[in-house]
Amino acid sequence: MISATQVLLYLPVFCVCWLAVSVTRRWIRQAPLHKIPGPPRLSLINGNLKQIFDINRGMSFHTNIIQTYGRIIRIWGLLGDTQLYISDPKALHNILIKDQYVFEETSGFIVSNRIFFGMNLTGTLGEHHRRQRKLLNPVFSAAHMRYMIPVFYKITHQLCDIIKAKTSDGPRELDIMEWMGRVALELVGQGGLGYSFNALDENVKNAYAEAARGFTPALAKVEFYRPFLPLVVPIVPAWVRRWLAKNLPWKDLNNVTEIVDIMNETSIKILEEKKKALQKGDDAVVHQVAEGRDIMSILLQANISASEDMKLPESEILAQMSLLIFAAMDTTSSALTRILHVLSENQDVQDKLREEVLNAYKSSESGDLDYDTLHELPYLEAVCRETLRLYSPVLIMSRTARKDIMVPLDVPTTIGNSEVSEMFIPEDTTIYIGIRAINTDPLIWGPDANEWKPERFLNPLPESVTDAKVPGVYANLLTFLGGGRACIGFKFSQMEMKIVLSLLISTFKFTPSKKSVSWKLGGVLLPMEEGSLTPSLPLVVSLVKETGKN
Repeated sequence: MISATQVLLYLPVFCVCWLAVSVTRRWIRQAPLHKIPGPPRLSLINGNLKQIFDINRGMSFHTNIIQTYGRIIRIWGLLGDTQLYISDPKALHNILIKDQYVFEETSGFIVSNRIFFGMNLTGTLGEHHRRQRKLLNPVFSAAHMRYMIPVFYKITHQLCDIIKAKTSDGPRELDIMEWMGRVALELVGQGGLGYSFNALDENVKNAYAEAARGFTPALAKVEFYRPFLPLVVPIVPAWVRRWLAKNLPWKDLNNVTEIVDIMNETSIKILEEKKKALQKGDDAVVHQVAEGRDIMSILLQANISASEDMKLPESEILAQMSLLIFAAMDTTSSALTRILHVLSENQDVQDKLREEVLNAYKSSESGDLDYDTLHELPYLEAVCRETLRLYSPVLIMSRTARKDIMVPLDVPTTIGNSEVSEMFIPEDTTIYIGIRAINTDPLIWGPDANEWKPERFLNPLPESVTDAKVPGVYANLLTFLGGGRACIGFKFSQMEMKIVLSLLISTFKFTPSKKSVSWKLGGVLLPMEEGSLTPSLPLVVSLVKETGKN
């Protein structure tokens, strides 16, 4: 009979032996990947992971390995784990589309999203995910986006009025990142949830707005630790994890926990108000913000009429709300800020874009542009596409191979001394999908792939682009991913960006500030002033009439 004391003595030895056997077994299984070229590991324990997720130097690391090692790159993970950084279009077609149920989201991504938001689209797999997406797809259709146009315009006109007041006495430096975050939150609040956060009112202290704006910067500080969550969650009860997250002397983790709590409490409040309105009938619904045409109202109505096997439990609808706010706000505000940043540095492009949108507004009988007219503005489309190509808000996404599999390559690569046209990927191998890498691949986009040239989208694209068959849902790009886990709200995001840009550019001129700003790596790329980790992009803003425009 083994005593409790002996168990305590032998347990650490058992754990060390188990870890050694697991690491050795994995090392042997991944041996074929060791010969793939890649950067030297930074440490035996962390490999290259700190470089991959480094807020300050991560961007240069990603750029360097893409330029040095090409489309298939070996990355060292924890304790010798061999990971792959892939931007080969044929390989990514298999990963994202053909074999998408083999290459599923990593356990760290799934577990962390369940902890942060609940069982939503980013926290579910397989049939569960497909069932959620089937119910949500119609809500994000182009047909439904047409109903959102008046809501988007009303909010953006409010933003323009605020900036006009600030610049009425002459050019003024404004933090564009802050204002794009505010307008993106209000757009998704009203258009997505049928709820106003009053995000554009500087005099309103809104805890949710502050929490939502701070979520991505806070999450970026603990991003490195996501892969450890699948090891912790099965053995540590939820109430213990929650207590530790709130009480450990770890400020970054405490901050993330507080933000998640605020977002969840507000989502519950909004959902309860919506349910009451739906129970009272159509008259109550039309008196809500967005008159019941917002995404969540439509989803609730669709869920009520869905068959029993398709219905989502209330907890999963609540989870979709938190995800919608986070995903729509951060990616859209990052993209809008980047577009205005690059336009401020290219005044000729800004002037040309302004001329196009001003002419369109002058021709509009209602003052604002309808859905079709907005999408038919070629230069606005070109500016959006080129910026989303070169400056995708998200740099990489990850997947895990759930079984051994062979993946074909578009261009043969050298592994060791052999040239191969397909590659063996062992079970449990982590894959980094190189979104920016494939969007800026010179073999696809030409020798000027790393230059910002909106004109490239005004002419027929080179055969190298169409022949590559990049597996994305938008503009031969991977910015919104592809396959069954592509960004479901990309049409929503496009409408937001085009309405905000068309009104801002037709009303204001944007020029660079003298302050030094660089774009930092996080879950979403964010601009920060030198020496700061707070997102900010100062630009000088002036009324168009002051620049000689009509």
